[in-house]
Amino acid sequence: MIKLSDRLQMIADEIKKGETVADIGTDHGLLPIFLYESGRCPKVILGDINKGPLEKARENIALHFGADALDDDGNHACGGALALRLGSGLEPVAFGETDAVVIAGMGGILMTEILGLDLNHTKSFKKLILQPRNGSHKLRWWLKQNGFVITAEHLVVERKYICEIITVEPDLVTTDPAAESPAAIVLPEDIPDEALDLEISPLLYERKDPLLVSFIKNKIRIEEKVVGFVSEGSGEGEGHERIAAANKRLAALRAKLALAEEV
Repeated sequence: MIKLSDRLQMIADEIKKGETVADIGTDHGLLPIFLYESGRCPKVILGDINKGPLEKARENIALHFGADALDDDGNHACGGALALRLGSGLEPVAFGETDAVVIAGMGGILMTEILGLDLNHTKSFKKLILQPRNGSHKLRWWLKQNGFVITAEHLVVERKYICEIITVEPDLVTTDPAAESPAAIVLPEDIPDEALDLEISPLLYERKDPLLVSFIKNKIRIEEKVVGFVSEGSGEGEGHERIAAANKRLAALRAKLALAEEV
């Protein structure tokens, strides 16, 4: 059986046995192959905007299940259980076609654009599993404003990075594909985040995530570097506007760290 990275395995663990899944931006198709091969998912759609990754996924499917598993047109495998779809975002997936959608390895802002293109369509899926490469606080803000509830959060190490995995559900699953889709609330230029709750999820404290302390320490190190760079470049001290803002953020992060160390 195919072995996943810790990041992909944690995403897979958010999917229940018997659920159908669409993997958007599937890359080489390793997650869908695992989900089907392990018997967890009876149907998985592999979607990508580029032909190259889908061709590689097609090769991997043939490697694991045999060339005969692919239909003549190369679009489906294993009797339709694994389907390759070329297209942007959720467009290749029909309204409510799967129980869950996985979008991993993209920027958080790009995710909001994909999810907000047609909210009615996006909310036809019961669950979304999102792994943003960056901009997670902006993604959380967008989700909250547009009627999604974050049900679980996890941290996982991949190479030298700590990745965030966010599982969400729509506040109300839409069932009418003909209904007019409301316009999504778009991201503002600045997102207020005084308490850092959009950046460091309270759910990580609730589940006592073992990587939470390291996650916050990384943020503190980054901010300390910013203070050092600005100080060297400007020749100014605490009164510098950017340094003052960084020190304020550092104080908030250290308070978050103290709380994380307690739990």
